Amino acid sequence: MLSPNGIKTILFDLDGTLRLNLPAGGEVFSGQMVSLGLPVTEEDRLRSARWEHEYWAGSPELSSDLKAYEEDSPDFWLNYSRRQLLSFGADALRAQELAPVLSKHMWENYKPASVPSPESQSVLAHLKDAGFKLGVVSNRERPFVEELEKIGVSQYFEFTLAGGEIQIYKPQPGIFEAALKRLDSNAHETVYVGDNYFADVVGARRAGLRPVLYDPDGLYPEADCSVIRSFEELIGALKSL
Repeated sequence: MLSPNGIKTILFDLDGTLRLNLPAGGEVFSGQMVSLGLPVTEEDRLRSARWEHEYWAGSPELSSDLKAYEEDSPDFWLNYSRRQLLSFGADALRAQELAPVLSKHMWENYKPASVPSPESQSVLAHLKDAGFKLGVVSNRERPFVEELEKIGVSQYFEFTLAGGEIQIYKPQPGIFEAALKRLDSNAHETVYVGDNYFADVVGARRAGLRPVLYDPDGLYPEADCSVIRSFEELIGALKSL
């Protein structure tokens, strides 16, 4: 075993952790903002990225929007663009005015490539060879094995779970508990690796797992948990948890 501290199982988040969109949605969105004459600073980008994480982690705003709009509908994404503009620092009137323009641009033009995170394939192979049980737990609505196959990492995992399969989503502890039961693993022997502090770290802790935050862009300098900036750092982090 790589870990001297009793870790036997490592669970991973999917989107933003194992799998990346290239280009990132926030990058395209902010680029279009700049083309429309809105100034965007690096601080604005980081603040908006953190807002995006918090929004999708079962926030009250997300719950309200899912009640008000049909999920994944143009109206939902129009409202999302308005919220995203606010997160970048646009005032309410400007956000209301430009949301249709930004939403239309993203809806029609944003077609990212799905790629594995840098170094993830070699690190996963190393962990599997070392004897760890590996799995993926995501807030997706449907099973996602095809996504893992597409990015070339499906062979490393013996288990996957989408929140929509059991209607429990991170940061609720029940989704982690369901994964542990299916893997016949104990919480104190299990690490969860994810990029969203609000969903992954908070949720893993609620269920008694040991969280590791994957934070390549430095969104969470104040994070109160183990943090890695690259997948290669995960091997060392496992030894010190």
